[in-house]
Amino acid sequence: MTGLHVRHRRTVALDSVDLDLGPGVHGLLGPNGAGKTSLIRVLATVAAPNGGRVELLGDDVADHRRRAAVRRRLGYLPQEFGFYPGFTVREFVAYMAWLKEMPAAGTPAAVERAVARVGLADRIDTKVKTLSGGMVRRVGIAQAIVNDPQVLLLDEPTAGLDPEQRMEFRALLRELGTSSTVVVSTHLVEDVAAACTEVTLVESGRIAYRGTPASLTELGASADGVGDHPIERGYTAALRAHRASAATPEGAAR
Repeated sequence: MTGLHVRHRRTVALDSVDLDLGPGVHGLLGPNGAGKTSLIRVLATVAAPNGGRVELLGDDVADHRRRAAVRRRLGYLPQEFGFYPGFTVREFVAYMAWLKEMPAAGTPAAVERAVARVGLADRIDTKVKTLSGGMVRRVGIAQAIVNDPQVLLLDEPTAGLDPEQRMEFRALLRELGTSSTVVVSTHLVEDVAAACTEVTLVESGRIAYRGTPASLTELGASADGVGDHPIERGYTAALRAHRASAATPEGAAR
């Protein structure tokens, strides 16, 4: 992303963002309204930026022909997703595989594998509408990974998951990050600490901090921040430092 600018009516959601992401698990942190979801939506090609350039897997997504090809190699879980009430888990994930134009011959096995990876193999023929909120979220993760995406975009994926499920999900993220670029938007700092190889902190549409979870933890150990864990203190310290910089004439000019 180069000079990425997103505006919602009179509100600037992303302000000239430059960001380069490679393989690994990238945590996207920030307060509510910071611009995380706007960034994820642009990367998922479901929203167009108002300015700047976005290149995914070597293709400029402003070109609609290239964008269509890139979408086949993406996985995306939005904060909220819809489904037909009569769908079973198998039918929903298979439908999403069809939308991604996956080869029909390999789809049934891919669906079963994706559902098993999120721990729902025993519920694969259960209607989605009868599942708990946490299970529905896992169905959403299954559809996002059914095509073994090279870029996986997850917006608040652990919402509704219990502690055991979140630990299993973190292990899955680490596995996926060995061969794919995974971007996880979350407000749960502990998920970033446990699963991510890199963390980007967004504040008021700008990049406030970028580093590793270890460097953010180190910042929390040496700075005056709020939180029970060093990485939480690092998060608040990085936010405060960015806000202080933005309040200066030099920061405002940037």
